[in-house]
Amino acid sequence: MSGPDEDPGLFGVRPYAMTSGRTQPSTPLDLMSLVRASGRGMVGRSQLGVEHAKALALCEKPTSVAEVAALLRRPVTVTKVVLSDLIELGVVIAKFTPGEYSNDPAILEAVIDGLRRFV
Repeated sequence: MSGPDEDPGLFGVRPYAMTSGRTQPSTPLDLMSLVRASGRGMVGRSQLGVEHAKALALCEKPTSVAEVAALLRRPVTVTKVVLSDLIELGVVIAKFTPGEYSNDPAILEAVIDGLRRFV
């Protein structure tokens, strides 16, 4: 049995191979950060892999990091590294979420109620 980090995925390539063994993104992204293509094209394409191209295609409209990871079916850490590469090349722009998350009990209750409706 293997976990998500052990899934060989595309052409038998393990996730850490897609990031050249890097485990930390160069850009601080969280799950709710929004990313979108800048429209500048694929400059430096030779250093990008298939995962980079797929991630860029998913960023045509503002999309959260969590959604990109889910659609790529890759661990969030791998997705963050791939997106960081694209941000460094200037082909993706990131909009970071506000610094603090709310811990207002009314908001948390509303979230819990909403989640219960889905179950």
